[in-house]
Amino acid sequence: MSILLTGFEPFGGAAANPSWEAVQRVPEAVCGREVHRMRLPVVYQQAADLLLAEIRRLQPELVICTGVASGRSGVTPELVALNYRWGAIPDNAGQRFSGEPICPGGETALMTRLPVHAMVEALRAKEIPAGLSLSAGAYVCNDVYYHLLLHEAELGYRGLFVHVPDEAVLCAERAALALTACIETALTAE
Repeated sequence: MSILLTGFEPFGGAAANPSWEAVQRVPEAVCGREVHRMRLPVVYQQAADLLLAEIRRLQPELVICTGVASGRSGVTPELVALNYRWGAIPDNAGQRFSGEPICPGGETALMTRLPVHAMVEALRAKEIPAGLSLSAGAYVCNDVYYHLLLHEAELGYRGLFVHVPDEAVLCAERAALALTACIETALTAE
């Protein structure tokens, strides 16, 4: 059994992406499961396609994708992915969407089966700022999350998206502790 953990490449002119910085600092194994890492491009559809190909190759039991949410004051597990693409800025391939569905005719929203409320409690117990987020937005993070949840049953894993704040709010080491706690909670909570 294994875990796949993803972060994103830099975007919007940034030199680094706090999600990838955190993912790289998560231990090699959590709860006895090997942790695999993948850096995703900030490109609509391409990121999801690469993620699903890696899931098919690895066959992990748990997949946690991460992204950065500037302006947030803590780590936020995402409850819902929306069938909606919109961005204030283009992705790294220059694509910009203004309200198109990810999957025409698909479900309006998909909800994770993982214990996000328990994750928030676990993070707060470790004095890591955290809160529940009801939606992963509509940029590439949400695009990846919708595909992740859409293919759960078919590919046999459980999936989640977690946003981390800027490093000015939470350093990469603490963000990695938060991701580790989310993994532990996902694997042990009833």
